[in-house]
Amino acid sequence: MPVAFIGHGSPLNALESNRYTQAWAAFGKSAPTPRAILSISAHWFINATAVTAMPSPRTIHDFFGFPQELFDVEYPAPGLPELTEEIADLARPKWVGGDVDSWGIDHGTWSVLTHMFPNADVPVVQLSLNAFKSLEYHLELGAKLAALRDSGVLIVGSGNIVHNLRMLDAGKPDEGFDWAKRFDEAAGELLRERPGDTPSLAEHADFAKAVPTPDHFIPMMHFAGLLAAAGEQPDTLVTGVNYGSLSMTSYTAGAQHLSITGSEDHSAGLPDWTDPLNTNL
Repeated sequence: MPVAFIGHGSPLNALESNRYTQAWAAFGKSAPTPRAILSISAHWFINATAVTAMPSPRTIHDFFGFPQELFDVEYPAPGLPELTEEIADLARPKWVGGDVDSWGIDHGTWSVLTHMFPNADVPVVQLSLNAFKSLEYHLELGAKLAALRDSGVLIVGSGNIVHNLRMLDAGKPDEGFDWAKRFDEAAGELLRERPGDTPSLAEHADFAKAVPTPDHFIPMMHFAGLLAAAGEQPDTLVTGVNYGSLSMTSYTAGAQHLSITGSEDHSAGLPDWTDPLNTNL
């Protein structure tokens, strides 16, 4: 199976058609039908490493202040509880627990999958981000999970390489600050040339501005670990920095190369600045 890292931006993308959501849809159409999807979302940022293990995960609307139409979105994909043990076995000696009742499918996952797999007929499992662990831990965990690809599991990281909500500029809907573009490009260069070295981005001069909190950045670490494990180079699915400080850049690997370009309708709505899980507000 292929793998992907998606810059998901605002939950409003679930309702919109723009060049980003069109790229996600094109990727979904190009991929073989998965046995399951393992989503690594920025929005399950907790004090442990866990996977959802319920047969029918609920759709979580983890935001406020958005139109009712967004709260009405449901993504009723089934779960796949038996995948929990497979993930835990691959991750050893790292510990991975099963969550049977506390989480589900959050908007970092369903806002993307509504475009990739709109029928919600592929089982979805989420992997949490362990807030107590280093970037290296997440890189290594991604590499350990690479074997899932051979058993029909599509792995999708969902976050944003640059995600600074304090510095958003609504007057720049399709533009990025110079520092944001520099960091976005530096991340892409490492993913292409030395994915195992991506934790060194923490030493980049623009890291503090680009990554004021690690939650949206960590899913890219898992993607880098998957690349390193397979010795693959990523393809760029779509690029762009919106509102000055939000990178929507997305990558895939092991899939038909897709690149969505164009000059119209680039912006992806204001990001989820009201999300209570974002601690940089």
